[in-house]
Amino acid sequence: MRLGVEAALVDGRLLPGDVEVSGGRVVAVGRASGNGRGLAVPGFVDLQVNGFAGVDLLDADPEGYRRIGDALLETGVTAYLATFITAPEERLVAALRGLPAGGDGPRLLGAHLEGPFLSPRRLGIHPANGRRDPDVELLERLLGAGPVRLVTLAPELPGAKALIERLLLAEIAISCGHSDATAEEAEEAFDLGVRAVTHLFNAMRPFRHRDPGIAGAALARDDVVVQIILDGVHLALETASVVWRAAAGRVALVTDSMAGAGLGDGTYRIGGLPVEIVDGVARGPDGELAGSTLTMLDAVRNLHGLGASFEDAITAATEVPARILRNPTVGRIAVGHPADILVLTEELELERVLVEGTDRVAL
Repeated sequence: MRLGVEAALVDGRLLPGDVEVSGGRVVAVGRASGNGRGLAVPGFVDLQVNGFAGVDLLDADPEGYRRIGDALLETGVTAYLATFITAPEERLVAALRGLPAGGDGPRLLGAHLEGPFLSPRRLGIHPANGRRDPDVELLERLLGAGPVRLVTLAPELPGAKALIERLLLAEIAISCGHSDATAEEAEEAFDLGVRAVTHLFNAMRPFRHRDPGIAGAALARDDVVVQIILDGVHLALETASVVWRAAAGRVALVTDSMAGAGLGDGTYRIGGLPVEIVDGVARGPDGELAGSTLTMLDAVRNLHGLGASFEDAITAATEVPARILRNPTVGRIAVGHPADILVLTEELELERVLVEGTDRVAL
């Protein structure tokens, strides 16, 4: 089957010609196409999905995962991590054990544990009663409960080094976040092998000219991917522009979406905690930001609006987040890879969504 497109985004550049798919995989790119229409790009990869379409993933059942999968596909997400915020051990274990295997929705890559090993000073919406100091035995129990693929932790906490070493040994990605780390403490974690920062600038030590903190340390290095929530709320557009100018090519877009995403204003929950969405902004009982209502498609449009090229904006939602997970099977169009592909217009309007070569959304 040919997709009938005029070009495809391959390794960061638009390659003229059609894409051919067979058996759920890409078998050729650059095929001659006299009247192709639209641009084929990799399906979006979202590393931080707390919920969507009324579903809070910490308490989701199989039907909830089906609902959230269908809704994510309509926004171009073909692979994601179910993200569980800080909670008591028994709830995290139950959530990890409840991760479904397989299904015909977007590719569920595993879990992102955003906690519980976070700074008590930078919790944001995360409940203090679930926070824990680094504990290797607790980490082992969590890893044994389900397929953890990414862990956000505060690297400055006593004992964090042992967690980092254990996660690296298991080839599980680590991201620094909800952290009060100084630049020096962040550098120590990066030198150990941590290669990402969770929602840059949010829930972390502020950037100051003589105290740049974890944000400054990450932006100053070439080997750290910075994740941002580009909804115009979590970061001022000027701040996002500075981030892009400093770290283009290693910026990963995430949504940090919560249950109200895709539904509108109202009362919802994140990790079981009450959240009110007003004018599209989700906040907890004390006014703290509580995830977002952002979609990945809108995040890409917002980055493009800041001046990033079409190719670079797409790459920030595909290849770069996949790089954090060191997963070569998502976020790219390549011969032999699963055909998880979007067809977009040059104006970033979504026309088709394919998962393993099968049309799941046609607009």
